[in-house]
Amino acid sequence: MPEGPELHLASHFVNEACGALVFGGRVEKSAVSQNPEVPFESSAYRISALARGKELRLWLRPLPGARPCQEPLALVFRFGMTGSFQLAPGDALPRHAHLRFYTAGPGPRLALCFVDVRRFGHWELGGEWQPGRGPCVLRQYEQFRENVLRNLADKTFDRPICEALLDQRFFNGIGNYLRAEILFRLRIPPFERARTVLQALQQRRLSPTLTLSQKIRAKLQNPDLLELCHLVPKEVVRLGGKGYGPERGQEDFAAFRAWLRCYGVPGMSTLQDHLGRTMWFQGDPGPLAPKGAKSRKRRSRETQPGPVDRMEVTLPLPLPARPLPGNQEPKRTLPRLRPSGTQEPLRRPGGGVADSLRWVHSISLLGRGGEGRGGVGASPSCLSSRPLPSPEAEG
Repeated sequence: MPEGPELHLASHFVNEACGALVFGGRVEKSAVSQNPEVPFESSAYRISALARGKELRLWLRPLPGARPCQEPLALVFRFGMTGSFQLAPGDALPRHAHLRFYTAGPGPRLALCFVDVRRFGHWELGGEWQPGRGPCVLRQYEQFRENVLRNLADKTFDRPICEALLDQRFFNGIGNYLRAEILFRLRIPPFERARTVLQALQQRRLSPTLTLSQKIRAKLQNPDLLELCHLVPKEVVRLGGKGYGPERGQEDFAAFRAWLRCYGVPGMSTLQDHLGRTMWFQGDPGPLAPKGAKSRKRRSRETQPGPVDRMEVTLPLPLPARPLPGNQEPKRTLPRLRPSGTQEPLRRPGGGVADSLRWVHSISLLGRGGEGRGGVGASPSCLSSRPLPSPEAEG
């Protein structure tokens, strides 16, 4: 789900990709989108973007002399689960492009598209940020910090710190992966009471004798939770990459995966919070963990069964032995492995197509290279008609 850094990267992409482009014509909305129509038409206009927390404002500004005469229009986007912006050829739009802004000539026609596969994203006319959202953790750090510490009496801070971090009234831009990374770095149990964690920060003051550079160095070397709410998203932004551009490549995803220390990392534990969201952590979950809930430790990806670890073996029914010359014994062959669903007929050595019935036994090849129970080198007697349980099921 896009969080503050992804919205910031999206605004950067729009400004970089569209800064030199002139757009023209009407704004098109897909027929399936439930979002409002955008009543804007101009022969020449430019597009710019600004992100704040988990929202992005898009400005459409007509150029001087453009027709028809049109006032600038702003839209505010919330990306939902899968929203993004892409710049694509006008005659090759990406799937799920629910809002399209087309360039004016000369040159090949392009389209800036709001793409949203799951259609949870939303846009609103008028350009107003959603009421109630707090200052942005990335762009408005001082206001963000003051807003949190001034409101610690709010009942939100009676809840576990991992749940309070998702409240956009106070932590605008923080989402599921960011909260895991922030709490992990400070070794704070995710289900510790939020007020208990944050109250100590009200008295935190650096020595007035420190110079400005010394204060900055002290904060970077020993940041508190609110400072990490600002610094950790900045790290994601500094990873770079195209973000939501059409050239978004595997290298961007690989860099992000390498950056993660806790979220989705093998060996970490998970627990569902009271909001129904999965919390990733290490160690003690804290005193406010849901009663009766059991944390699960995630195994390394290397030990998880993958698509190639599950195959089916096709065995023929026993056939009468064919008389062979002399005293030769009939050759005994192991069943051949083939992917599920294949219908290649079995053949007897030296003979035609066997018209015997066949049945399928599903096995799991545990471990690498199919070693272990039911592996490639297993004899037919060890095959079972039921799939063997995966390591997760056994553990």
